[in-house]
Amino acid sequence: MLDRNFFREDTLLVAKKLLGKVLVRKIGKVELKARIVETEAYLGINDRACHTFNDNKTDRNKIMYMDGGTVYVYQTYGIHFLLNIISSKKEVPEGVLIRAVEPLDNFDIFSMNRFDKKFENLSAYQRKNLTNGPAKLTKALKIDKSFNGRDIFSDKLYIDCAKEDFEIVESKRIGIDYAKEARDYLYRFYIKNNSYVSKL
Repeated sequence: MLDRNFFREDTLLVAKKLLGKVLVRKIGKVELKARIVETEAYLGINDRACHTFNDNKTDRNKIMYMDGGTVYVYQTYGIHFLLNIISSKKEVPEGVLIRAVEPLDNFDIFSMNRFDKKFENLSAYQRKNLTNGPAKLTKALKIDKSFNGRDIFSDKLYIDCAKEDFEIVESKRIGIDYAKEARDYLYRFYIKNNSYVSKL
């Protein structure tokens, strides 16, 4: 299991180092494991794409001011949950969005959570879209607002190390066209040629 010091490093470094690590979600006695294949870094008060741009602290984003390793889950469009992990140190409001994961086991449970079908009954399109996006993976892993403000070191949600041998691609973040100069920052990272990456 990764410890808090892992997340207290530079946010861009944390976003890259999270690639290949295994996100573990324990539901009852079952552990769902998924390899992190895509992340995005958000660099706080100087990053127009970040919730804490210009040091704008609100009731929603106050979690970002907590210590590295804190979970930040927020909701979009009133229905989708997005999983972020706070990086750097306390009062430095930066974080990493987990954008896509690759399921490693218990495919039927991932599939039932996401589509209410067993994996063998999914179409090719559904299999491709099982966890290849931030809202998709939280649904497949049953991650919701109840995790907001908790640590990523709990018995229900944590991250393990894994064997790593891959090439990292750096690119622009997705869905932030409003963010002026920040939309061009190469703060998105993913494992090259991994089929679960959300967008090439």
